[in-house]
Amino acid sequence: MAIPTLPAPTGSHPVGTTSVHLEDVSRPDPWVADVPTRELMISIWYPAARSSGPRARYLTRTESAEVLAGQYGTGAPDVLSSVRTHAFPDAPLDPGLRELPLIVLSPGFTRPRATLTSIGEDLASHGYVAVAIDHTYETAATTFPDGRVAAFALGRGFARTPEFWHKVRTGRARDASFVLDRLLGGNPPWAGAARLAPDRIGMAGHSAGGAAAIAAMLADERIRAGGNVDGSTDPLIPDTGMDRPFLFLGRDGQYSPGDGPAADTWARDWPLLTGWKRWLVVAGAKHPSFTDLGLLADQLGMPLGAATSGLRTMAITRTYLRAFFDQHLRDARHTPFDHLNADHPEVRSVLPPDHPAGGGSR
Repeated sequence: MAIPTLPAPTGSHPVGTTSVHLEDVSRPDPWVADVPTRELMISIWYPAARSSGPRARYLTRTESAEVLAGQYGTGAPDVLSSVRTHAFPDAPLDPGLRELPLIVLSPGFTRPRATLTSIGEDLASHGYVAVAIDHTYETAATTFPDGRVAAFALGRGFARTPEFWHKVRTGRARDASFVLDRLLGGNPPWAGAARLAPDRIGMAGHSAGGAAAIAAMLADERIRAGGNVDGSTDPLIPDTGMDRPFLFLGRDGQYSPGDGPAADTWARDWPLLTGWKRWLVVAGAKHPSFTDLGLLADQLGMPLGAATSGLRTMAITRTYLRAFFDQHLRDARHTPFDHLNADHPEVRSVLPPDHPAGGGSR
């Protein structure tokens, strides 16, 4: 079997990466009763000073086996541990860059943080710092520096009730705030944290991670802009609304108005988003298409049945997320967000910001 590849970043900066182990001693793990602290692994992608040397591995062998068994049932469980990303491990941060905007990334339920690698690397190549979180015990497998592996723990015994999903989303919001506390506080775990811009922070996620972006923004005012990629939401936004910029990006047929219960959650939230907002859907996509899993499945000969290729949907996802954060964290005006649609016929805006269902302004 040929080793799959990831799409190259589109920006001008080489990309560095590092993995960091964090421990929140202020709270026990929310899922496993006998774990006294919340342990997290994060991946950081950043604009680097050099573009040479070995590239980072995508997943460990254990993580590869767990992801592939859960997603595809493939007979080659090691294959994703052979994939190399486009980032250089622990490369020095570009010394000429200051006040770097920071984007927190939260993956889908059961998905490791690595499945957002293509998004994180692309943001870093355009001058962002992107931080993806493994939400321990919610993901297929999380490997810690000492060799321990925390396996998925939310199978039998955890009914997938609305209360369960509320706990997932609000728990991820706490994880995100803790990561921000560590990166922006004293004695940060990554040397490059000194160059982060504390007033230019965004968050985006896929599926449960996208829904968690709303929970995180409501809990943490440091997050100035958020994006939900293909994730149904909880009724968290208060009647007074949320006035920070927000982007919905999902599958046509699942998240267009009237498509069903998932789309209904976005319709419920839409009037309560009182700042800049967009609701976009992508034709021909499947749920994993917005992550690396879609393009990897195509290469593994196990396509998801999507009419639009995983590579194309990933290109769309990267383009729109980056344009959104450029506009709201960098005040970019030279490429208005709405003009992107002409280059992406698969994408349509289903409700304008001034639709009677809700307010909003450019």
